[in-house]
Amino acid sequence: MTLRAFLAPHVAAMQERYAVTVVANASEDDPRPAESEADFISLPIERRIAPLRDLAALIRLVRLFRRSRFAAVQSVTPKAGLLTMLAGIFSRVPVRIHVFTGQVWATRRGVARWLLKLMDCVITRCATHILVDSPSQRDFLVAEGVVSADKSRVLGKGSISGVDPSRFKPDLHARSELRTQLEYREDSVVFLFVGRLTRDKGVLDLAAAFSRVAAVDEKPRLLVVGPDEDDMQAALQAALGDAASRARFVGYTDRPERHMAAADVFCLPSYREGFGMVVIEAGATGIPAVGSRIYGITDAIEDRVTGLLFEPGNIGDLADCMGRLARDPALRLAMGERARAKALRDFPASAITDELVRLYQAALGR
Repeated sequence: MTLRAFLAPHVAAMQERYAVTVVANASEDDPRPAESEADFISLPIERRIAPLRDLAALIRLVRLFRRSRFAAVQSVTPKAGLLTMLAGIFSRVPVRIHVFTGQVWATRRGVARWLLKLMDCVITRCATHILVDSPSQRDFLVAEGVVSADKSRVLGKGSISGVDPSRFKPDLHARSELRTQLEYREDSVVFLFVGRLTRDKGVLDLAAAFSRVAAVDEKPRLLVVGPDEDDMQAALQAALGDAASRARFVGYTDRPERHMAAADVFCLPSYREGFGMVVIEAGATGIPAVGSRIYGITDAIEDRVTGLLFEPGNIGDLADCMGRLARDPALRLAMGERARAKALRDFPASAITDELVRLYQAALGR
């Protein structure tokens, strides 16, 4: 999913200069990403901590790296990063690049926070280059002692891949088609969430806030798109209360741009976020965003310019932001136009890819 959503353009650009192998956890029904012509190896790397299976994955990576004699390896996501950087050290891969896209431990306490933070510190020590996908996240990691200022950098103004303006753009046909399919009225105000359904993403806060907005206005609708990884449906229905009938849930999609084109406001009430890539994708389609005031999201949303920020966990504050945009179509339009301009100006995909290729050229000397 990470490859398809974010990395396919990078892989395509890298293949013009280098032989590229992609290693990812893929199901038997989906053994190879169709978008990539690179060599593809399916290797079971689980998101959750599983010591025996993690050790088996590490051994397989070491064998692969030694057999293939890679000049460089690059990893994304925490578990894959830890195993890849360790395998790179054990296999003496000369260039080892990891991309930080958010910290699992940022919202944890006690031993869990210490252990997960330690894993990120190990990644940093094993890597030769550290990329961070937002300036505010990099500042956080430097302050926490996880990375150093001289060893880490942000590509462009942030994000893991930038936004593709040919894909994410206002689309009146898609808007009309999807809203008809979902049986939304023309005057419905659609609030959209796209992402994994987990507690850290703040989806329960979003459901509770939406119920407040829906109680005083009949126009709002809630559209939730993404895989339910934590079995959140029952809790979400309870938080929605009487507004449950005005919410729709869609599973994983590889075409989020259609849902963004059909929406009026994007919502990202996360408790932790590396950058908020979906915010600039939504912005490129011409809609404003409501997001929590945390590192990462503050790089993607310019408060009161391209959207509204609220204090994380403050359901009343979130509801106020949603209600304000629901009542004011002129404000939505103005913020949406500025959000699109910001996305295209500051986060073009081509610029991020070009910087990554230049990093490889400098690191490899070719």
